[in-house]
Amino acid sequence: MKAVLRTRSLPALLLAALTLVIVTALTPGAMAATGISTIAEALRKSPVYVDPAASAQLPAADADTLAKRIKDANKPLFIAVLPAGYPTKNLFSGLRTATGVTGLYAVRLGDRFDARADSSVLSRTAVRNLVTSVQGESAKTQLTDFTDRALAHMGGHAPSTWGSSGAGGGVSGTALIAAGAVLAAGGAGAYVLVRRSRRRRAEEHRAALDRLRVVVDEDITAFGEELDRLDFHPAEAGADDAMRADYERALDAYEKAKQYMADARRPEDVRSVTQALEDGRFSLAQLVARREGSPLPERRPPCFFDPRHGPSVTDAGWAPPGGAPREVPVCAADATRLADGRDPVIREVDTDYGRRPYWDAGPAYGPWAGGYFGGGILPGLLVGTLLGGMMATPSYAADYGTGYGDFGSGGYEGGDVSGADFDAGDFGGGFGDGGGFDGGGDGGGGDFGGGF
Repeated sequence: MKAVLRTRSLPALLLAALTLVIVTALTPGAMAATGISTIAEALRKSPVYVDPAASAQLPAADADTLAKRIKDANKPLFIAVLPAGYPTKNLFSGLRTATGVTGLYAVRLGDRFDARADSSVLSRTAVRNLVTSVQGESAKTQLTDFTDRALAHMGGHAPSTWGSSGAGGGVSGTALIAAGAVLAAGGAGAYVLVRRSRRRRAEEHRAALDRLRVVVDEDITAFGEELDRLDFHPAEAGADDAMRADYERALDAYEKAKQYMADARRPEDVRSVTQALEDGRFSLAQLVARREGSPLPERRPPCFFDPRHGPSVTDAGWAPPGGAPREVPVCAADATRLADGRDPVIREVDTDYGRRPYWDAGPAYGPWAGGYFGGGILPGLLVGTLLGGMMATPSYAADYGTGYGDFGSGGYEGGDVSGADFDAGDFGGGFGDGGGFDGGGDGGGGDFGGGF
């Protein structure tokens, strides 16, 4: 009887086992994960890859729209949308190695999001700030917001492989005819693309200059008000030739600044304006000291927090949120505030995201700051800030000029093929597996801590 029961139960057991196998096979988390090589191959052809198991997160139409936006911007931004159960160990470093292209790599994994970049494209601090700014959003909104903000700040150019079909095999006669037609129209097409790129860049520079003009006009106005408050007259009692020379230099600087700004056509032209204002303020400081009978001030850079405060009097320790401490030049008032544990009075400017400190306001403020803080000290002051990260990219000099110390030196530009030749620290950690944003290990640098 027992044997009969065991025999009858065998089909049921087989059916249960088969059902378990089928259910397990159809469970997304249990599916074999798409290989890194497959994802990398797709990203070499297009900036956006959506894993079949994650297609519900970003429909094909939305993925195509996002890819077109990235291609039109000509930036090396790579986006992968993967299922929640995808293995995260060495995900970014493995993806970067397999793709072999310098750029910014962003991954949406389930409802989690993280990114890593070659430092020649975007600084670690900038990547971290961009990732933080989109946390908690839906997939489409998050990826769209991240793309728009990243494209506005990152450097480099799109890889040449985008846009190719990547199909293998022989070449048909029809394909040769089509290729001939393309080549015949290539000269005209290339000309149109170049013109379009130049026009887009010119429009971006005009918009940046218009925004800068408001800030610089405030600087010029503030300096003019200082001249009025001084109320110095060259023929007044006690005035000597040295005082008159200081005053004349200050007036000349004021007139030069106004003329330079009127002639400015590009954001980099603003550097001569702020340089003139910095010279003028130092001349005023000398004049004030002579009138008061005080020791003449040493030539120091202006106050880091707001150059309108005038020449600095000392250096004080300061660090941007999440950044490393550094010594910055400060005026007497801000030095007192910092010593008392209070916040300094920071120069804020208008951005698309509201009022922000000038060092977090966009790339056009590099020339503005460069005129005030010349002599190679600017990189040390801005390290770890959004502006500092952008100015460190090789493409920055092409867009906004050179001469800011060691900014923009060396390395592959974004979009270049470097294979495995990249700084592993730029791609360490992520998604909580050591170096991710939940704490854990360093992940190749303090700026890459935190995350999931």
